[in-house]
Amino acid sequence: MSAASAEAGLTVVLVKAGKTKISYPAALLADNGTRVTVRAPWASARVRDFGFVRFEPGDVLTEHYWRDAWFAVKEVRSGAGELKGWYCDVTRPAVLRDGELVVEDLDLDLWVSADRSGVLRLDEDEFEESGLADRDPEAARAAVEALDELERLARTPEGFAGLLG
Repeated sequence: MSAASAEAGLTVVLVKAGKTKISYPAALLADNGTRVTVRAPWASARVRDFGFVRFEPGDVLTEHYWRDAWFAVKEVRSGAGELKGWYCDVTRPAVLRDGELVVEDLDLDLWVSADRSGVLRLDEDEFEESGLADRDPEAARAAVEALDELERLARTPEGFAGLLG
């Protein structure tokens, strides 16, 4: 499906530790067989203030998921269209089936501010506490490599342009 085709609906399902953490409706914008791009409003009626950014009702996220990569990149904009930045989740590769885009969150995250001056690695303590390194060392290695790659891209002059273009 190309970005020019009619937007179709699907449900994004974020799984953590084998349980659904959150699910929400999204519009399917594109699916090239490798990357799936959706758009969805901030999935909460409440403000979530992380200190470095506030996610608020009315915010819109354009989310990019890969079937062959261990991360997702979410462009965050205010309801007025102002870019807030990019929230990146380290995940297992995404699976799209039966109208659901299922993604397993592996705890590691990266925040990149709109002006790209702020690049923050997040939740590394949660990742350590998850025990993934003991249960699935290969997945843990892939997760750390994915976070490193996202940070490397975020710090280049192009940022995520090559990845998302």
